[in-house]
Amino acid sequence: MRTVAVVGASLAGLSAARSLRKRGYDGRLVVVGDELHRPYDRPPLSKEFLAGAVGEAELALERDDEELRAEWVLGARATGLDRTERAVRLADGREIRADGVVIATGAAARTLPGTEGLAGVHVLRTLDDARALRDDLARGGRLVVIGGGFIGAEVASTAYALGLDVTVIEAAPTPLAGPLGETMGGVVSALHADHGVRLLCGVGVKGLSGEHRVDAVLLEDGRSIPADTVVVGVGARPCVEWLEGSGVALDNGVKCGADGRTSVAGVVAVGDCANWYDPHTGAHRRVEHWTGALERPDAAVAVLLAHGATEPGAPRPPYFWSDQYGVKIQFVGHAAGADSVTVEEGSTDDRSFLAVYRRAGRPVAVLGMNQPRLFTRRRKQFTSATS
Repeated sequence: MRTVAVVGASLAGLSAARSLRKRGYDGRLVVVGDELHRPYDRPPLSKEFLAGAVGEAELALERDDEELRAEWVLGARATGLDRTERAVRLADGREIRADGVVIATGAAARTLPGTEGLAGVHVLRTLDDARALRDDLARGGRLVVIGGGFIGAEVASTAYALGLDVTVIEAAPTPLAGPLGETMGGVVSALHADHGVRLLCGVGVKGLSGEHRVDAVLLEDGRSIPADTVVVGVGARPCVEWLEGSGVALDNGVKCGADGRTSVAGVVAVGDCANWYDPHTGAHRRVEHWTGALERPDAAVAVLLAHGATEPGAPRPPYFWSDQYGVKIQFVGHAAGADSVTVEEGSTDDRSFLAVYRRAGRPVAVLGMNQPRLFTRRRKQFTSATS
């Protein structure tokens, strides 16, 4: 291959670029990013960066001594992929012709319809989002977080530590029931109540009020929750619209094999936009976690450089972590389909335990809460057993 284009300049794209060089690719490498920023770390945006504990320089993902010999095309949005011409089209009219393409365009935060132009309403996905939200949190007052998932919970935790009055609204009966199951979702989300943060579950949001700036969140049950700042944390959508009509199969992102190969030869996908096949579950799944964006690109790059002539392996079980109210939450595997969950060390009442999820007696996931050493050991055992 003479030219490889990596479309997406966040962690997954950077990991792909690193893997290309590590595996001996010495041709032209072009990295396209729709943000103006070089690759940066996203997890601190909802925690340390939002709290002012780390600065922008500390978010940089590239090492000082790193030399990828890449052409960086930043502030450029991809608008199309011509599979015949092997060209990535950009919004400014440029085209990048490439022999191989790595799709790493990630995902975008979902917004609340009708809130455009209303000051004080935020999503949190990018560095620019975090800058704007940090400025508003510095005003103090009342924060309402719409969505009790991990991003919403981390923002609530950070805002609580900054002294704001915080309310979290979750439409589902139990926050985090999707990734953790109802029982453990309830245990983890109880951290809000432990710290005096209001958690309203099982009620949807009807809309927001305010003329120029938000002043309340209106609930479907008729209640009005006063708000000086609102954060919408209701998930993310894969950024794959630019691939429509390209021949790349799309299904909740880019539909991939177990190693990132797509329906088009010479094109692989990684990161939050990639819907990889998981042979452990027999289903496709998008893994929107930092570790997946770090590790999985190497398998996709191996496929790309071998022109598809490799046998797909099984991806490692997804792993993620979250820090809330001073508590470290770690999880590996898939909670969906588990028929039991057992606390095997510690106590849920103490918010310090390790729990194992099983299906038909076989472990399918492990959750740790303030048990990093024990969890790390069990994670290694679990990963080895499922490899």
